[in-house]
Amino acid sequence: MNKEAIYERIVSILQETFEIDASRVTPNARLYDDLDIDSIDAVDLIVQLKPWVGRRLNADAFKSVRTVQDVVDALHQLVSEASPAA
Repeated sequence: MNKEAIYERIVSILQETFEIDASRVTPNARLYDDLDIDSIDAVDLIVQLKPWVGRRLNADAFKSVRTVQDVVDALHQLVSEASPAA
C-alpha cells in the first residue's frame, strides 16, 4: 500500500464521514485547525482505517499527527512495519 492510496482513502473517509469538502483536504491541512477534526473524530478516523489496513492500529502512533500528511506517514509506517521485506 503506497502513500497515494492511503491519502486517497483518508480523503474519502473525511468526505463521507465528516462531510468535509475534498477541496479543503490537502496534505498540509491541519486536522484540528483547518478541518475541525477533534480528538473524538480522530478516533473515529482510526477506527475506520483499521479494517482497511487489516490490523490493529495503535493510537499512540497517531498522537503526534497534526496534518493529513502526518496521518498518511504514520499509517504508511505502520503498514510497512507489518509487511515483511520482499
